[in-house]
Amino acid sequence: MTQAAMIDQDVLERVLAAAVRTGAEFAEVYAEDKRSSSIGLDDGKVEQVTSGRDRGAGIRVVKGDTTGFAHTADLTERGLLAAAEAAAAAASQGDGGTRTIALTRAGTRTVSPVERYPDDVRKADKVAVLQRIDGTARSVPKSQHGNIVQVSAGYADSRKHILVANTDGVFVTDEQVRTLLRMTVVADGDAGMQTGSQSAGHTMGFELIDKVDVEALARDAARIALTKLNARPAPSGALPVVIKKGSGGVLFHEACGHGLEADLVAKGGSVYRGKQGELVASPLVTLVDDGTMTGEWGAIGFDDEGHPSQYNVLIENGVLTDYMWDFLRARKEGRRQSGNGRRQSYQHLPMVRMTNTYVLNGAEDPDDIVRATDYGVYVAKLGGGSVNTASGDFVFGMTEAYLIEKGEITEPLREGNLIGNGPQVLRDIDLLGNDFAMGNPGTCGKDGQGVPVGDGQPTLRVKSLTIGGTAA
Repeated sequence: MTQAAMIDQDVLERVLAAAVRTGAEFAEVYAEDKRSSSIGLDDGKVEQVTSGRDRGAGIRVVKGDTTGFAHTADLTERGLLAAAEAAAAAASQGDGGTRTIALTRAGTRTVSPVERYPDDVRKADKVAVLQRIDGTARSVPKSQHGNIVQVSAGYADSRKHILVANTDGVFVTDEQVRTLLRMTVVADGDAGMQTGSQSAGHTMGFELIDKVDVEALARDAARIALTKLNARPAPSGALPVVIKKGSGGVLFHEACGHGLEADLVAKGGSVYRGKQGELVASPLVTLVDDGTMTGEWGAIGFDDEGHPSQYNVLIENGVLTDYMWDFLRARKEGRRQSGNGRRQSYQHLPMVRMTNTYVLNGAEDPDDIVRATDYGVYVAKLGGGSVNTASGDFVFGMTEAYLIEKGEITEPLREGNLIGNGPQVLRDIDLLGNDFAMGNPGTCGKDGQGVPVGDGQPTLRVKSLTIGGTAA
C-alpha cells in the first residue's frame, strides 16, 4: 500500500469544501492506516501472538471557539462526506457560502529511515529474539542471595501511514515505523522476590535487533533483580540525589514538560503560565522538545495536524523561552505551530503533546558528580509517578537506586519514592554531566490518549530532594 492510495486528492478537496459549506472557518481530514503485531513469551513459552489493522479518518470542523468532530472507518467519498457533514453540524448551525479548496501536497520528509520493515519478517524470527532474551537472562549466575526464577519478554511493532489535509491547503503524508522489545526478570531469595526490567524501542524497523545488544539488556535486567535481593531500606528525608544519564528524563517530561504545553497553560493548569522570559531553572539547564531526533521513540516527520516536526528550545540557560503549540492554540495566540499537535488515532482530536523531551549536556564528568556528593542517593532508574501540573508537585518511584557514601556508590536500596516540586528541582540542579543519553521508550497519557514519547538527560545532581524511604 502506498500512502497516496489512502484517499485521492480530488476527494479530499470535495470533502473539505463540504465541511465548511455552512460557514466554518477551518476543516481538517486526518486519515491513518496502521498495522501492528505483538508477541509475548513467558517462561520460554509463547503465550500470545496478536496482529491488527486500524484504518479510518477523523474530520474536524472549527467555527469560532466551537469544534465539531466525527470519525469513520469508511474511507470512501460517501463515508467521508457523511463524517464531514456530522462534524460541520456539530460546529455550526448557520448558513455559509461555497468555498473551493485547493490542496498542495508537500514533498516527502523522512526523519527516521527504515532498513527492514517488520511486516516482512517471519514471526518465527521475532520469537527467536524473545527466546534469546529468555536464555540469556536465565544463564546469569545466581548470587549468594538468590537466583532467577522467571523471565517474561515481549516484542511489538507497528507501521502507520498518516494523511493530513486541511482548508489552509495543507496536504501531507507520513510513515511511522516503530519496533519495541521489553523484558522483566524475577529473582527469588531469602528476602523474597525482586524484579528487574529493561526495554529498547526506536522509530525504525526490525534492524533494531541488530543495533541493540539484546543479550546485554537481558543480563542487565537479571543483574538488577539479583542486586535488589540484597537491598537495604532507602533513607528518608531531604538528601542530594544524583540521577544517572538517560534514567531521569521521565522526571522532566512529567514534572515540567506537561506544564509547558500551551493548552494546559491557557487553561491555567500550568505553574509556568505567564513566565516566558523569566529564570525558571538553574542556568545549567537547557530543555528541548525535538520531534526530528532520528530513530528516537517520539520522532515524527509531521505532527498529526500536518506541521513538520521541529527542534524546540523550551528553557535556555534556565530561562523559559517558549511553550509547545498545536494549531488551535497557536492560531488563538497569534503564534507559530511547533509541531506538537498529536493524537492517539483517527478517533481522537489532536492536542498539544511532547515528542522527545530532554536536557542538553553540561560540562561535568559524571564520576566527579558522584565524588562531589558526600552522602546521598544515586538513582539508576526511575519508575512511574504522578504530577500536579498546576503546582508542579510530583512523586516518582525509584526502581533501581543506591546509597552514596563519601563520594562512592555503595549499597543497593529497596524501592522508594522521590518527592518534590518540578520548578524547584529545575532550580536545584547544581551539577550537570557531559554524558547525555536518551532513556527507555515511553507512552505518554493525557486526557485518555496515549502517544509514543522519548526523554533523556545527562547525569545530574539535584542538591536536595525528599526521599520517601522506610529506613528509621
